[in-house]
Amino acid sequence: MDAVTPKTKAAADQHSHLVRPAAMEWQKTRFPGCEAKTLLFDPSTGLVTALMRFAPGAVLPDHEHVKIEQTYVLEGKLVDKEGDAAGLEVGSGEFVWREPGSRHVAWTPEGGLMLAMFQIPNKFHEKDGRVTDMTGKDWEEIWGGARRIESRRQSPTSCPGRATAKPERRPGTQERIGA
Repeated sequence: MDAVTPKTKAAADQHSHLVRPAAMEWQKTRFPGCEAKTLLFDPSTGLVTALMRFAPGAVLPDHEHVKIEQTYVLEGKLVDKEGDAAGLEVGSGEFVWREPGSRHVAWTPEGGLMLAMFQIPNKFHEKDGRVTDMTGKDWEEIWGGARRIESRRQSPTSCPGRATAKPERRPGTQERIGA
């Protein structure tokens, strides 16, 4: 089961949304050995928080973080296999965040469990030159509009890299990222 926010008036008036990951099913992604439990997903902006589980040796292929990405390693190890930070190892109990535009290949030599937070889904650079999202859909077609909307929400006097506008509230919208 995916995280679902009830579509009721009472839920819309509340500011806290409880998610019970233990009651959710792991969702396979298109990447062998990589599964996800989506805890939060806002399809209007691309904001994602997910538990990610990797089998030993699983690889997350060449991808780019369009905005800041944050990962807290709960179990195992995440290793940058290729890219600017090749060789970087993030172990259990450690946290890594990556700047917008960072690109790499990640793998988990012994498997792992991570809490991952994305401001917008990653761009995956396919071998045939296409740029897709985690589901294999054209990234620009699906997420390019969300990036442009977010850019318009920032005031011209805001600090670089810091949004000053409040995000639009859309209660009751939860979807899987690995579908």
